[in-house]
Amino acid sequence: MGFFKWVCLILLLYLLDATLILSDSNDQLPVIPFGFLEFAKKPEVLNWMTDIRRKIHENPELGYEEFKTSELIREKLDKLGISYKYPVAVTGVIGFIGTGHPPFVAIRADMDALAMQEKVEWEHKSKVPGKMHACGHDAHVAMLLGAAKILKEHEKEIKGTVVLVFQPAEEGGAGAKKVLDAGALENVSAIFGLHIDPSLPIGEVGSRSGPFLAGSGFFEAVISGKGGHAAIPQHTIDPILAASNVIVSLQHLVSREADPLDSQVVTVAKFQGGGAFNVIPDSVTIGGTFRAFSKESFMQLRQRIEQVITGQAAVQRCNATISFLDKQKPFFPPTVNDGDLHKHFQKVAGDLLGISKVTGMPPSMGSEDFAFYQESLPGYFFMLGMKDASVEKTVSVHSPYFKFNEDALPYGAALHASLAASYLLKLQQNVPVVEGNHHDEL
Repeated sequence: MGFFKWVCLILLLYLLDATLILSDSNDQLPVIPFGFLEFAKKPEVLNWMTDIRRKIHENPELGYEEFKTSELIREKLDKLGISYKYPVAVTGVIGFIGTGHPPFVAIRADMDALAMQEKVEWEHKSKVPGKMHACGHDAHVAMLLGAAKILKEHEKEIKGTVVLVFQPAEEGGAGAKKVLDAGALENVSAIFGLHIDPSLPIGEVGSRSGPFLAGSGFFEAVISGKGGHAAIPQHTIDPILAASNVIVSLQHLVSREADPLDSQVVTVAKFQGGGAFNVIPDSVTIGGTFRAFSKESFMQLRQRIEQVITGQAAVQRCNATISFLDKQKPFFPPTVNDGDLHKHFQKVAGDLLGISKVTGMPPSMGSEDFAFYQESLPGYFFMLGMKDASVEKTVSVHSPYFKFNEDALPYGAALHASLAASYLLKLQQNVPVVEGNHHDEL
């Protein structure tokens, strides 16, 4: 080869390298994730995730009781050659893929089921009476394991460490808080999480920057009076009447005390009292939930709920004792998405699915214990579509008729893997490499 051709070749290689650098500086999607969705859609990978999902669905376990689910997760991680910590937060599993050194990025799936009887008739119906995966957490676990399978295939290309968080007790048990309290995510730079959404078409995702889901709490009150015969109410102190006035007054907290631009909810969903048509009971128990998008509004609601219940009960000559169930059902803070991670999500999801498949969503009064992570480190939570166009009526989550669309599994797995791998590539130049064992570092 002549001298002129050598010079041309060197210049060509230089321009190619410069183009790649420029492409990365312009925040283009790194090379790694491009094939992730195709990999996840392979029949053998999809079938593998589907089998995991169905096994978990058949054997639902409530919060902090996910022992069989955790055992299945560890079995799959062992076969993939992925190291992990167990137990974390009672039944949780924390896996590691990559160099074992910083930077660290986490992807999370919740594992617990709901205390309800499944009414969907299919081959893989829940085998445990009164328990059901009606919120898709079985699918969340399968997708995170799918992401682990993808990332393990590309482990040599990962610039840092992906932390797999299999978390217990999202449904009111604040499992995320226990994971944090265990110190499992101390050096993690960011965390991503998803939830399936039956209202979004399959292959689409939705989220937003800033407040996304509300903070939530629960309350229960026992209103005590004096029981007696319903025919002579003058000789009684009627707790049913007092509780009725309490419920009506609680609705005024939102309609007349809250700023209309500051979304809040107070719902009484429990009313227990009396067992006969002609007997006024001694006491009535009511309970419900309250929600807001800021801690200030939440604490104001909490204070006023207590004042209204005690005050209205006293007007009717009754006594009231109130519990906010802090130990059984801890307060969930608002889910607030990090702005920089939102840009990262839009870019990665847009390149993976097509920008038209990435939807901006309004805030929702639902809540998520993923918010605990976001109080400690930058976090991003998004919704993954699973709506089947051939089904006329979509059933929402927390319904005994809920059925997950398994065609959504590859999308969740690929998005988890892509968000984590590409985020590490962005961080690699900013975080020094530290020698040592990643178990110690986390």
